[in-house]
Amino acid sequence: MPFDYYLNIAASGLLTGLVYGLAALGLSVIFGVVRVVNFAHGEMMVAGMYGAVLLAGVLGLDPILAAPIVAAVLFAFGWLLQRGLVNRFVERPEHMQFILLLGIATIILNAMLMLFGPDSRNVMVPYSFDTVEVGPLLLDAVRLRAGAGAIVVTAALFAFFRFSRTGKAIRACADNPLGARVVGLNIDGLYALTFGIGAGVVGIAGALMTLLVDSRPQLAPEYTLLSFIIVIVGGLGSLPGALFGGMLIGLSEAMAGFLLDPSLKSLFSYGVLIVVLLLRPQGLLGKRS
Repeated sequence: MPFDYYLNIAASGLLTGLVYGLAALGLSVIFGVVRVVNFAHGEMMVAGMYGAVLLAGVLGLDPILAAPIVAAVLFAFGWLLQRGLVNRFVERPEHMQFILLLGIATIILNAMLMLFGPDSRNVMVPYSFDTVEVGPLLLDAVRLRAGAGAIVVTAALFAFFRFSRTGKAIRACADNPLGARVVGLNIDGLYALTFGIGAGVVGIAGALMTLLVDSRPQLAPEYTLLSFIIVIVGGLGSLPGALFGGMLIGLSEAMAGFLLDPSLKSLFSYGVLIVVLLLRPQGLLGKRS
């Protein structure tokens, strides 16, 4: 088989991995600052997918154009969730945080099943079957646009944390919560803002993912586990690591699905996780504790 064929498969996997990485960024942001693992992460992503489906059906919006609206709604939901519930559990034992967020995940999942049912829903866009030729590569237009959208949002997120005063304040909370409180930073407010940002980011990832797969509630646990794999592979709390881990998982899934069997792609994701844990437990781009 021509080598260009393998390049196309790899490129498609990397583009999908960019969306995976964006979803994992939301999980990494929340954990890196609030130190709470969001076990409702996949449910929020699927909620973002259904938000894009609804906006496409009612207003005829392209999922890429619907992404900011979905992000705003999920930001508000994440902010209220942190303010109303999660913030009371930040200092409590991890198992209590786990039970709380698992309960929230169950509520969101069953709400989606009640509202939308178990059947798959998709979004058709004018470029669904278009391809773009880039040198020897022949790329799906939907994957190319979804990957480009993920890169834009990731760059904006990096710029926010790197250059804005609020982003620097959030980083200060992540590095030294006590010191940040001593200098007068509103820790609770910044935690709520961070949770909202994480939820908004995963909402955008969900909107972009509607270009690639059909929406159904059963995807939620799968995306939660996938995001955990990505942040562990890339390094807990590392934003570049989340993006790099997503690309690596997307590449491994694409190659496994092509060379072996599509049903084995998850097997390879867990295989990558095990190898990384054995050789570099802190993650590829994580720091040693």
